[in-house]
Order: sequence, then structure tokens, then C-alpha cells
Amino acid sequence: LGRFPDRFEVVVWEAAPCAGGVATSEDVGDGVVINDGVQGGAVSYRNTLLLHEQLGFQSTPVHMKISFGKGSAYWGNYGEETELIRRLGGEIKRFEGVLRWIGRLEPLFVALPISLVLRVFRFSKDFQERMVYPLVALFFGTGNQTHRVSSVLFARVFLDPQLRLFDYDPKMLLAQSPQMFAFAPLRDIYKKFVEATNAEFHFGRKVAAVDRAGDAVLVQDVAGARERFDEVVFAGNAEGVLKMMARPSRLERFVLGNVQYYDDITVTHGDLEYMRRHYEIDLARPDQYFIKTYDQDPGKCEMSFMLNNYQPHVSGCKTPVFQTIFLDERDRHLWTIDEIQEDKVLLRKWWRQFAHTWRHFLFTVPLMRFL
Repeated sequence: LGRFPDRFEVVVWEAAPCAGGVATSEDVGDGVVINDGVQGGAVSYRNTLLLHEQLGFQSTPVHMKISFGKGSAYWGNYGEETELIRRLGGEIKRFEGVLRWIGRLEPLFVALPISLVLRVFRFSKDFQERMVYPLVALFFGTGNQTHRVSSVLFARVFLDPQLRLFDYDPKMLLAQSPQMFAFAPLRDIYKKFVEATNAEFHFGRKVAAVDRAGDAVLVQDVAGARERFDEVVFAGNAEGVLKMMARPSRLERFVLGNVQYYDDITVTHGDLEYMRRHYEIDLARPDQYFIKTYDQDPGKCEMSFMLNNYQPHVSGCKTPVFQTIFLDERDRHLWTIDEIQEDKVLLRKWWRQFAHTWRHFLFTVPLMRFL
């Protein structure tokens, strides 16, 4: 809207001290700056990549390399067959046919979670918990609600020309390293964005209440100051928007209230021994993603990244920089967060994450257009 000053006068209220939301850059010592919250994106992120390019920033192409599991349960998206892939080879081949049926009959499968489909088609626990659920966690970041993701959404990752990340391999399940993009330091991008945008920015100004007033909207900040606007565009999470709205409609309460959130924590650290205990890691390999399945509850997992292999501005760091994400605080009894050496911890950050469950795609996504 700021591109059309003759039509719009744009005012932005942002609770944080700078633009970017959850996409931030953080100093972690020794002159190292990491991107936190958002690492990069796929080729389908066309608008984001174009925006960065228009601001003078080039994203760096990287090839997605993943290490799943450990020991006899290890497998990856490149390299040779592993013990797990050989053992589950028949199910890998059969699952391709199931995905294609889901793609043909999307209206029938859209409300069916992936866990139900796997059970109905009699896939083994190992195939579900060691291969499919870790993939779901990687693709959608579901707050350990992997089993509740819509089977249609999962199928589209392999079948939809616009969303596809991987071609399904009937022998390996995954056998390619798709191109992704790592972003330049996000704080530099958003600083340039603010400078280039024709808008009045108010940082550190948190909204307390938003109320309709006839043909206008009244917005009040936490300090009690109130302003009147013609229209308001929310750029926040659903639960936060509901708290701000003084009088949400029944439809707004239903659609936004249907989005489920979970508390996660990301620990940025340099504890290589922790990574070796819990993941199949070799610093000679260019893996960026690591997925661990909890033996006590194999339907749930933990995720880590090696930022040196992902973010170009961290690649020159002499010591490894990892991020480990512990999902859903209600599962804290499964976490191994206390095993990370305190003197190796560089940053801790709690955050709220919504889950791409089947309910989200049935009762929120199709109704958002009517709000």
C-alpha cells in the first residue's frame, strides 16, 4: 500500500523494537550473526525472493540435505541405501501408490489425518514413526502434532507442481537434494525495507485493543493512546489478533480460534558432543537438517540445524553452530535440553507455533477469505 501514497496513508504499529516479527538476526558472540526464526525458503517463495531482490539482497542457493534418525534407524535424502530403507523398501514402494490415490480423491481425504491413512492402509509402526512423521515435522513444523496433519497436504509436497519439494522415489522415498535459498542477514533486509517503504513506522508500540466504530476503526496501544483509522490490516498470529479485537464476530472467533498453538524453544549452541549422542552427524558431510525420533514416544521428534552448512554468513565460522528445537512444552518430559552444556549455549528463544492439522485446513484456511 505504501507504493501508492496518492491513495493510502500507511501507519505501522510494531510491538518489537524493529521490523521482521519472528524473522530476526542475532549476535551470538565472536562477531557471528545468525538468522533466527527463519532460515530461508524454497523456490516457491517467489514473492519473498523478489522482495529481497528489489531491496538489493541476493539469497544464496543451497541444496537441502537431511539426516534422519540414528544408528539402525538412520536414513537421508542422498547417498546410499541404509539398513532402515532396505528393511522398509516394500512399504516405501507401496506408499507412492497411496499418495497418488490421495491426490486423485482430495475431497475425500482432506479431513483425514496422515496417521489415520497410514493405519487404514496397514503401514508398520516403523514406517510411520521413523520415516513419515519425521518428514511431516520437517515439512510443516507442527509442534509435535505430526500425526494430525492432513494427508492431502502431505501428498501435495510430492505431487503438487506448485508446492512440490521432492520427487517421490519408490526405492529410497527421498533421493534428491532440492534447491532451497538461504537469506542474507534478516535485520539488514528489514532495515532497508523500512527505509524504502513509504509508511510511518512506530516500533515498540504494542496494540492493546482494536474496535469497530461505524465506518472507522479505533486502535489503542498499551499506553492508552488511541487513534482512528479507515482500515486495519493485522500482521500477527490468530490468537494475538483475537485478544486485540474488542468485539470479534462469531465467524472471526470460530475461524481464528480454530488455530492451535504450542510453545517451543530453540537453543542455539556449539555442543558437538550433544549432537553426536542424539544424531547421525559427520562434520565432513554437508547436512543442514537433523531429525531425532524419541524412543519413548516415536510419534514425536526433535529437530536441529547446522547453521554453518545453511547460512552463508555463518559458513566461515571456525566452530560449528547448531540450533536445536524442542517442540511443545507439554512434552517436556521427553526433552533432552538439559544435556546441552551450559557453556556451549549461545542463545535461547521461546516462541509460539501453530500446527498444520487437518482441522486447520478444513475450518480456517477456506474461511479466511470471508473475514
